[in-house]
Amino acid sequence: MTAERILPQADAAPQLSDGKRVIVKIGSALLVDKERGTVKRAWLETLGADLLKLRERGQEVLIVSSGAIAVGRRHLGLPARGKLKLEESQAAAAAGMVRLAHAYQEVLGVHDVTVAQVLLTLDDTENRRRYLNARNTVDQIIRLGAVPLINENDTVATDEIRFGDNDRLAARVAAMVGADTLVLLSSSDGLYESDPSQDPDAQHVPLVHGAITPEIEAMAGVKMTDDGSGGMVTKLVAARMSMAAGCRMVIANGLADHPLARMEDGGKVTWFLPDANPLTARKQWISGSLSPDGAIVVDAGAERALAQGKSLLPAGVTGVEGDFERGDSVVVKSAAGELLGRGLVAYSAEDARRIKGAKSKEIEDILGYRGRDEMIHRDDLVLD
Repeated sequence: MTAERILPQADAAPQLSDGKRVIVKIGSALLVDKERGTVKRAWLETLGADLLKLRERGQEVLIVSSGAIAVGRRHLGLPARGKLKLEESQAAAAAGMVRLAHAYQEVLGVHDVTVAQVLLTLDDTENRRRYLNARNTVDQIIRLGAVPLINENDTVATDEIRFGDNDRLAARVAAMVGADTLVLLSSSDGLYESDPSQDPDAQHVPLVHGAITPEIEAMAGVKMTDDGSGGMVTKLVAARMSMAAGCRMVIANGLADHPLARMEDGGKVTWFLPDANPLTARKQWISGSLSPDGAIVVDAGAERALAQGKSLLPAGVTGVEGDFERGDSVVVKSAAGELLGRGLVAYSAEDARRIKGAKSKEIEDILGYRGRDEMIHRDDLVLD
């Protein structure tokens, strides 16, 4: 095993407290009593206390929660066990998500924390316009001091447009919102070099750095594909997605009370560390993966501001070329035609032409709605 990929416990320094924007994914087996089909309220209260601790030390917290179908099926008189038809699963999710959201709000509400529900489909993270809308909504929820509670929108998602599991949903959300830490709480302590249920001498792997290699894939016991499903396989898929977005990920056992506190007190976990941070990874994606749909021409003042790391405001825009929609990739050019960079634009070409040269405070009067102050935010901009 290569030393740069898997490191011994003594060298494993990452801490949950190092994260600024932390996503915690909770598996259904942790949250739902499978015999009664109800939320494990006592356990959830201990998790709520752990989440409150993160918030008190200034960390932003997001929740990705499984369990809606498991909770909802009993309330609709569906069998407690066994595979449901697609429409039965969707109905169960609709009934269960209400109860899950209520449980989270009750647990965090006693600490004056508001929970805001966000339901996503795979399309929402692949369509750039909806991706940008979802990201901005989650950002606003966090700025307003609430905790986003995120789940797949099972009531409308078909087999063709499903994430398939909440491990991968959590990784997609991490990339979308620029999270730097993703915690997968499950019934596992993390990655082992062999199956611990079959091999009593199986060695635990505390840290993986840089990439998911074929050797690491083999530890999951199955050849991994993007469509892999089940257990450790989907967690490695999520780890690969997270690291590609510059987000570190950790698999931790959440069966006991206070799972995050136990993790911080030295509980056995597996960390997956990327080579880049979220912002760097995002800018690499913008510069290397997206074909531009148009161009924004800027004046000399805006050119100087961009060089200083500032966002591009409408006031500095002198021209708009091409036909693009909000969230599309565009190049940024100087008045002389020099290519300055590229970014994700916050307005359609039609609206951009209407507000070019205008002050940000004038946008609402011109367009009839209040959009972003920036034509291109600096986090969505890569300079050449």
